[in-house]
Amino acid sequence: MDVVIGAGLAGLSAAIHLAAAGREVTVVEARDVPGGCCGTAELGPYRFDTGPSVLTMPGVLAEVFGAAGEELDRWLPLRRLDPAYRLLFHDGSRLDVLPDADAMIGQVRELCGPAEAERYRRFRALLGRLFAAEWNVFVDADMTRLRALARPVALLRLAAMGGFRRLDRLVAAHLTDERLIRAHTFQALYAGLSPQRALGVYAVIAHMDTVGGVYFPESGGMHAVPVAMAALAEKLGATFRYGTRATRMEAGGDGVTAVRLNTGERLTARAVVVAGDLVRAHAELLPRAAADWRLRRPRFSPSCVVTHIGLERPLTGQAHHTLHLGRQWARTFAALEAGRPQPDPSILVTHPSPDTLSVLEPAPNLLGRGWDTVEDRLLARLDALGYGDLSRAPRLTWDPRRWAAEGHTAGTPFALDHRFTQTAWFRPSGAARRVPGLHFAGMHTAPGVGVPPVLLSGRLAARRVLKEAR
Repeated sequence: MDVVIGAGLAGLSAAIHLAAAGREVTVVEARDVPGGCCGTAELGPYRFDTGPSVLTMPGVLAEVFGAAGEELDRWLPLRRLDPAYRLLFHDGSRLDVLPDADAMIGQVRELCGPAEAERYRRFRALLGRLFAAEWNVFVDADMTRLRALARPVALLRLAAMGGFRRLDRLVAAHLTDERLIRAHTFQALYAGLSPQRALGVYAVIAHMDTVGGVYFPESGGMHAVPVAMAALAEKLGATFRYGTRATRMEAGGDGVTAVRLNTGERLTARAVVVAGDLVRAHAELLPRAAADWRLRRPRFSPSCVVTHIGLERPLTGQAHHTLHLGRQWARTFAALEAGRPQPDPSILVTHPSPDTLSVLEPAPNLLGRGWDTVEDRLLARLDALGYGDLSRAPRLTWDPRRWAAEGHTAGTPFALDHRFTQTAWFRPSGAARRVPGLHFAGMHTAPGVGVPPVLLSGRLAARRVLKEAR
C-alpha cells in the first residue's frame, strides 16, 4: 500500500496519479475535509475560502484529471476572470489586466501611451519565451538529482533572455512606465522575495496570470478544487482517513515499512508521500535517516494577514481581484525582508461572491515583529480606499499565529522563500536518498509555491514511486 500524508492539493495530486496507475492508496489527513491550505471556513451564513484565491494554468489541473481519463470540465467547471486583476495605483490611475492580448495592449496604450504599448507587446513576447524555456527544464522537472541542473544550453538561453538578472532590472530593461513595471514585478512576493532580490526567471509568474489568465470555479469557490480532486481519488479506489494524524513513519534497511497513526494503528506501506510542512515533518514524523541538509538553515517567506468579511450587500463595479498598490514601493519590500510591516501597504482585495470580501496584506512571519498591528490598520486602509467602515462586519482573520496553529512553520503559509539557494535542486529534495520509498510533495519541494507548482510536485512524487516499483 502507498500512504499519502496530507490531503492538500499536492497530496491529492499524488494520490490520483498513484491510484490511476493501479496502486492501492490510503490518504491520511488530520483535518475533517480535504484541501490543506486550500481550506474553507464558515461564519454564520457566510462561507470563505481560507487559502489561495488565484488559480492559474488550469491545464496543469486538467492534466491531473486526465491522468485518470477524466475531463476537468465534467468535475470542476472553471470560468476565466475578466479582468484577471484590477490594479489601482497610488496616483489614482487604473489598469485592468485583460485576458485578450489585443485588448490588454490597448489598455496599456491608453494608460501609458503608444510607445510603451509597443514596448509592452515585445515584453509580453519575452515572457512567453522565458516561460517556454523554463517549463520543461526547471518547473515540470524532477529536481531530486544534481544532474537536473546540468543543462548548459537551457541555462545559456535563460541567461541570454535575462533570467538570471534581478527581476526589477529585467522588467525595467523592457518597460519604462513605473506603473507597468510594478504590475509585472509585484508577483515576486509569491516567491517570498522582493523584486530587487528575486531572479528574472520568476517573471514567469507574471506570465502565468497576466498572459495565461486567472480562473475560478463556477461554484463552490476555490475549495471546490480539492473537493473535486478527493472525489476523483475515491472513484479510483483511494481510501481517505480524515480526522487522523500520522505520528511516525517507520523504515528499515530496505526503506519505508509503515506509518503509525494517532489511533494506534500501523499502516504497512511500500511507499510514503509526505505532502505537508517538511520542517515539521522532519522534526516530528520522519526518521533521522531522512534528514535533508537543505533544511539545516531554512529561510522562510514573509507571511500575510487575511481578513475575511461578510457583507450586507455586494460591492458595485468591484472586480474579482483588485490590487491596491502603495506609493512606497522599495521601502515596502525592504520592510518585509527586515521582518517589519509594510510602511505603505499594498493589499489584495478579493470579492468572490456577492456577500464576501477577503483582504490580504503581506506581513512579517513569526520570526519578525509588528504583524499583530496589521489587522486594525488594514481595516482603516479599506475605509480610506472607499470600502466603508467594516470594523463591525462579521469577519474571520488569519494571521501568522493562526497560520502556525494550522501547521505552518514560522507562521507563513508560503513556506520557504525562493532565493537561489532554495530553488530547483537546492530546494528540499522530493525524495529521501537514504530511505527508499519516502517521497515529498508540496510547497517546500521543487517546483515550489503556488497552485500549479504544488500540483506538479504531487505528480512528480507519484512518478518516482512508480519508477521505484519497476
